[in-house]
Amino acid sequence: MAEETDKSQLLHLVFGGELKSLTGTEFRDLEALDIVGIYGDYKSAEATWRAKAQETVDNAHMRYFIVHLHRLLDPDAGKAGRD
Repeated sequence: MAEETDKSQLLHLVFGGELKSLTGTEFRDLEALDIVGIYGDYKSAEATWRAKAQETVDNAHMRYFIVHLHRLLDPDAGKAGRD
């Protein structure tokens, strides 16, 4: 049986790609997006995001993002101030 904890599962998506412009968030090639993964908490997602950003530091147009999936799945829960 799975162990239950008080900590709720807050899903976060980490993805990235090469942007068309340094000032926008439009990607050059949607087919080339790097979908890194989905993580159960912000801390894990942030650690992965930092690592991927560091790997691509030489390409100024390459950007990685963290999307708070739990806020999309349950918008009312996001108002509570949780990450």
